[in-house]
Amino acid sequence: VQLQASGGGLVQAGGSLRLSCAASGVSLNDYFMGWFRQYPGKVREFVAQIQWSSGNTGYADSAMGRFTISRDLARNTVYLQMNNLGSWDTALYFCAARRVGEQFNIWGQGTQVTVSS
Repeated sequence: VQLQASGGGLVQAGGSLRLSCAASGVSLNDYFMGWFRQYPGKVREFVAQIQWSSGNTGYADSAMGRFTISRDLARNTVYLQMNNLGSWDTALYFCAARRVGEQFNIWGQGTQVTVSS
């Protein structure tokens, strides 16, 4: 699986961004797709995931109610819609993939999200 993330940028506090992650190289039916973020000097932290086959989703507490993960089956793309962004959301965001039953172990390149207050 190859993952190509995009959509990061600079946004004012309270604004919105949508991240995209295009997947290629394999059928995703046996995969979960996810988003993580990383603050400078910190380990990556989970943000959200979606099971490709069912569309079932899961979120970190920090994302619940503000972020929405979704997928486009035709485009093999997963999205992260982020609303009501705050300075604490400033981070490098990564998309990731894992097979059912495994840990996330396939990573795309990061896309920077910067929220100005």
